[in-house]
Amino acid sequence: MSLQNGALHDLVDNILEIDSYKSKMGSDSDIVTLSFSTKTKESAMDLSSFLEKGYLHVLDSDFTTGEQTDGTYKVFVELEREDEVIDNIMEIANGVHNLTGLQDLQYRYYKSFDATPLTAESLAERLPLDATSYESQQVNESNLNNYTNFFNKSFVESVLMRDNKLVIHKKYADPVVFEYVAFGDTADMLESITESYDVNGFSEVIFLSKYIGDYNITKFGDKITLENEDKLLIVKRVQV
Repeated sequence: MSLQNGALHDLVDNILEIDSYKSKMGSDSDIVTLSFSTKTKESAMDLSSFLEKGYLHVLDSDFTTGEQTDGTYKVFVELEREDEVIDNIMEIANGVHNLTGLQDLQYRYYKSFDATPLTAESLAERLPLDATSYESQQVNESNLNNYTNFFNKSFVESVLMRDNKLVIHKKYADPVVFEYVAFGDTADMLESITESYDVNGFSEVIFLSKYIGDYNITKFGDKITLENEDKLLIVKRVQV
């Protein structure tokens, strides 16, 4: 039975990821991957089936059977990396809009911290359309702009972004959740902070240092900064 418009209302997150996960069908330089987050296993199954059966340009669609650390289920879609892929992604986005009612789909490219409105114009500026462009972009991409690579010195088991929430999970421990604020060059980020240094935040800084690893961690008001090389991440702690 086909899904009706609105069938997945409030069950799919409005931010998808592009080229964040490896392709099962072939080389990453030849395949564009999309990943959606859904709130239930059933909605992941329905969305995956809808995408695979409803679009001839979808090479493969699959979903995770187990819940992710952030409480979601992932749906993965694979498309050929070609000139038409932007139109194909926008067609899929329109279908997802009809199923969910989401008005403001956004995307993260290559696990970047910041999400961008999903438009054909934005994709044309960011998305490599052939293998040569893809390989060149990956070489030039700052590894620390990737939210998993930023924690390359960390002890943690997984790092996930959902909406503006950063979920960090360490084995045998409860996850730590942050609200994402900003990311960029250290000097620029420090200049943007208006809060005063929190002299009473030492115990939280010590806890996070033990949990996350060898980072320069500082607390300014309710904001926490984590520094890796010349990049600085600004977050706020969320209690779960």
